[in-house]
Amino acid sequence: MKKQFLEIGKIVGTHGLKGEVRIDPWCDSAAFLCRLKRLYDANGNEQPVISAKAHKNVAVVLFKDVHSIEEADRLRGKVVYMNRDDVKLPRGTYFVQDLLGLQVEDADSGKVYGIVTDVLKTGANDVYQVSRDGRDYLIPVIPSVVIERDIDGGIVKIRPMKGLFDDED
Repeated sequence: MKKQFLEIGKIVGTHGLKGEVRIDPWCDSAAFLCRLKRLYDANGNEQPVISAKAHKNVAVVLFKDVHSIEEADRLRGKVVYMNRDDVKLPRGTYFVQDLLGLQVEDADSGKVYGIVTDVLKTGANDVYQVSRDGRDYLIPVIPSVVIERDIDGGIVKIRPMKGLFDDED
């Protein structure tokens, strides 16, 4: 089941004296977070964004109803969310939170390898961490290995490279 509101970052401090907060982005980049015109709190309450800019590796955000450093400081430690309807992802791009928990199967035999427990960013390509029976396996997200992702069906189909699961024999 897809969540409507997705964790996108955490307020880690204040910036300046006018009520701006620094948000550590849990998305692709601070710039991505800054494109959003509204964020949400843990209860799904909308927090309109007046301004947002990327500064080093964080987003500096001014919310509509925050007017002082004291008000901003009370938000420290809070997780902020985005509404999935506010973003149109390019084809073949997925929210990490939608991938977590998907069952990983062999595209040809149907053999189950485990579930996706993390998505690692390596630079060249992402890597799915697949866990089963207390063991973790790393699956490169490249077209020759990851054949299909069915988010609604809860399945990722792969053709594993030689050596990924060979130690099971």
